[in-house]
Amino acid sequence: MAAVIETHGLSKVYGDVTALDSVSLSVEEGALFGLLGPNGSGKTTMIKVLTGQVRPTGGYATVLGLDAEKEGIRVRERVGIIPEQESPPSFLTAMEYLEFVGAVRKIPDIAERAEKWFDILEFRDKKDVLCKDLSRGTRQKLMFAQAFIHEPVLALIDEPLINLDPLMQDVVKEFLIDYVRKKNTIFLSTHILEVAEEICSGFAILHRGKLLHAGSVADVTAGGGHLPGFFLSLVRKGGHA
Repeated sequence: MAAVIETHGLSKVYGDVTALDSVSLSVEEGALFGLLGPNGSGKTTMIKVLTGQVRPTGGYATVLGLDAEKEGIRVRERVGIIPEQESPPSFLTAMEYLEFVGAVRKIPDIAERAEKWFDILEFRDKKDVLCKDLSRGTRQKLMFAQAFIHEPVLALIDEPLINLDPLMQDVVKEFLIDYVRKKNTIFLSTHILEVAEEICSGFAILHRGKLLHAGSVADVTAGGGHLPGFFLSLVRKGGHA
């Protein structure tokens, strides 16, 4: 299958901090790919670089065949994004926010699509509530809806299960699994290793900006192993498996 995300020697330095250190990675079409790492490992920076929100210090990345640095606007037009800890505008209702997203993305049937998402994520009773008055969990549902409402072929999502209760986490996981069955691709950043093992087909481990490993989840679990144990062993040894 063709690669929908490719990075070559990708680096990002903030002052004295190296957030990404010469990362080369490839994600194939149709993957549910998990980007794993401790807090501060560079996961969020990676998503920001891939979506053209942050310029790399070195190397380059392509997303859907587009140069992420030079064609960031086109990348963001085509993909879905759930950023880290970003809330919808406080002065809009949930419905108004999705209508705003629809206007920006030129979605003609936005009202119909929004209604579907209120049902999928079970927050129809909050559609006319101002975003500032929504709970963290409901705001997360809204951010999830805006990322997928235009049915992108690729979504880059940062900690999508945060603030969701166990029942809704299960709904979201099932949605993601079904989404890639339709030949779409998910690039999922998380530090919840059990979730990655449960739903991801491929994964990569970042630690202190360095890529320690990239491969398939099946390769780790085939002999009775588990992704959390593999991850902890690799990170604790500094990348020497």
